[in-house]
Amino acid sequence: MPELKQDTSVLQRLPEILEDIQQQYLTYPYPWVIGYSGGKDSTTTLQLVWYALAALSPEERTKPVYVISTDTQVETPIIVDRINDSLRLMTEAAQAQKMNLTAHKLSPILNDSFWVNLLGRGYPAPNSGFRWCTERLKINPSNRFILDKVAEHGEVILVLGSRRGESATRDQVLDMHRVTGMNLARHGQLPGAWVYMPIEQFTTDDVWTYLMQVDSPWGGDNMQLASLYQSAQDGECPLVVDDKTSSCGNSRFGCWVCTVVSRDKSMEAMIDSGEDWMVPLLEYRDWLSSTQDPAVKPEQREFRGRDGRIKITQSGQLRWRTYTLDFSRTMLRKLLEAQRDVQAENPTVGLISEDEVREIRRIWLTERQDWDDTLPEIHAAVTGQQLQWERDDNAMPGRLEAELLAELASGYNVPLPLVQKLFDAEWQHQGMFRRAKIHGQIEKVFGQDWRTKAEVDAEMARRGASA
Repeated sequence: MPELKQDTSVLQRLPEILEDIQQQYLTYPYPWVIGYSGGKDSTTTLQLVWYALAALSPEERTKPVYVISTDTQVETPIIVDRINDSLRLMTEAAQAQKMNLTAHKLSPILNDSFWVNLLGRGYPAPNSGFRWCTERLKINPSNRFILDKVAEHGEVILVLGSRRGESATRDQVLDMHRVTGMNLARHGQLPGAWVYMPIEQFTTDDVWTYLMQVDSPWGGDNMQLASLYQSAQDGECPLVVDDKTSSCGNSRFGCWVCTVVSRDKSMEAMIDSGEDWMVPLLEYRDWLSSTQDPAVKPEQREFRGRDGRIKITQSGQLRWRTYTLDFSRTMLRKLLEAQRDVQAENPTVGLISEDEVREIRRIWLTERQDWDDTLPEIHAAVTGQQLQWERDDNAMPGRLEAELLAELASGYNVPLPLVQKLFDAEWQHQGMFRRAKIHGQIEKVFGQDWRTKAEVDAEMARRGASA
């Protein structure tokens, strides 16, 4: 039982809170998965669970407890450092105290990474209407881990630091899946997962009262956490395991590249507090956010999407789609420059991994017709590093083929990207014993909308006139 330094309302209720946690643990035969984001709510939840289970006998602590923390790989570096330190301390403390608890750091698969999709595939910077990053970076890594444990154990209890009143939608979902007579709710989207929220009824004052009065059982520094909130002037980004849990929204302990909000007040405050090395991150984020300005979209984006579709509203407005390959090159160059500038002050901070750079190059070569293979040159020019790049001159077209193809396409009045995509389909299937899939790929290419920009402009004018 933790030592109480003074009596307040939440601390007076502490014995019954800990008893309820013990009862939930002992009553159900399922292992626990605790979401830990490093912020105040998840820290409070984990502390309560730790103290409650530590008070049980070793014979009663039979069910494993998995602490999971999702690193989107674009988290604010200060938060990443804190979470890494916390997970290390938890592992050491759990072993020393013989707790049946393990800490796990999760991350998105390479294909889902932020930079692979933004720079590689040209996905636009996320906004409130198209927040493509949340599922890939946050939901999928957590859900893969949870479902893996469901497959191993049959069912699991997911312990979250969610509190009532934070989201009306979230409260509604919880009530919908609440099981009568239980403190658990069925997870709305993960079969075999139950949800338990020990601090469901806590207020923000309750959370801070507890953290300031009760020491961390794994040796974490709650005063440092409070200072971090004070400097950031905002809240934490919660562990997200479904699309009803708000992502960061106005809460800004999360991804430094987040463009869902107009300003990153948290990062601005950290810089004002002395973290000057973060200036290149803020400048890149603000520049990336500026690409959402409708006035610049025609210069930076394709009018045809990755799916080959062209979207025109009933009022005759064209919806600009993915970033052009040329602008993707600009974004990569600026990111590498920001990384170089950050590392001049803080060498341990990396903004994009080598694996991501290599995957972006592969996508540019095979999906976006970068037959000049421009990425290695950009990378070398900014970083001064010469990486070992995979090359297959026999299989992939190059600049000579691109120039010849452009001349032929123009002579026959055929869209150059159409012919390039057909060539890419052939090269990707070259040498395969079974080539049946190439027919579907060719049909898919021909099925795309290959109207010229002039034809699209004419339709826009017609719709605008009739609106």
